[in-house]
Amino acid sequence: MGFTVGIDVGGTKIAGGVVDESGTVLATAHRESPATDSDAIGQAIEELVGELRGTFTIDAIGVGAAGFVDARRSTVMFAANLAWRDEPLRFELETRLRLPVVIENDANAAAWGEFCFGAGADVNDLLLVTVGTGVGGGIVLDGRLHRGGFGVAAEIGHMRVVPDGLVCGCGKRGCWEQYASGSALVRETRRLAAEGRPGARALVARGGGSIEAITGPMITAAAKEGDPFAIQRLEVLSRWLGEGIAALAAVLDPQVVVVGGGVSEAGDLILEAMRRHFRAGLSGLEHRPELEIRLARLGNSAGLIGAADLARRP
Repeated sequence: MGFTVGIDVGGTKIAGGVVDESGTVLATAHRESPATDSDAIGQAIEELVGELRGTFTIDAIGVGAAGFVDARRSTVMFAANLAWRDEPLRFELETRLRLPVVIENDANAAAWGEFCFGAGADVNDLLLVTVGTGVGGGIVLDGRLHRGGFGVAAEIGHMRVVPDGLVCGCGKRGCWEQYASGSALVRETRRLAAEGRPGARALVARGGGSIEAITGPMITAAAKEGDPFAIQRLEVLSRWLGEGIAALAAVLDPQVVVVGGGVSEAGDLILEAMRRHFRAGLSGLEHRPELEIRLARLGNSAGLIGAADLARRP
């Protein structure tokens, strides 16, 4: 098979790219995501693919969708930030595009991209943890993408870590992403700033005096410049991530955990602390091989690249 197109559909943006067999992105295109209108999403994808087909001969399309995708990789059963409810997306897109289409969860697609062409290209087992607005995940075991019996495996952000804890967007309480995400980092930092914590003054000043102007990248930048309060906030986030990864490793035993998403921009500031808390939380550490925790390599293109490669493997 020659060129395939990978599509990454999110709540605000739809990104597409032509990808060759080596995982190289040859051309890209973008559209705003009409998130509340399922027909308009299909139209936007059709237009995006049409733009990319103007230069390349395309053999198949892979779509990474932020939602629950059924075991046949055909229907989006639910998408929290998109208008898809039991949406027969593969049929709709194949009808529009007259090309074979594969639908996959976006985090699964990103995990496959990192496994084939990124930080996990040298192993057979990988767990991807994406840390951004929430916490997402994807699992590759014995060289195969693990999708579960119903297609919705690896929703790791909704692993309960605090009984009766904070309310999550999924409607449950105490989910991991309420403590270990970029949103959690910002929420707790703003809360402490609102309480008047002296250490937060420099961050508030960075936001022009507005607590609500504090962002994740702002906290990361301050930490890289040595701000003790910002460093401490990343340390807390790293503890939640390290302990959660230790719990997942006890079940999955991957060779490598790849950490991606916006929070990974903190680099070693978060990675070393995460590794330390992982070691402290992993049972039997002295008597088992220790997995590696690595930063993702493909950045925002991981899902697009993974989806395009999955389209080669219907």
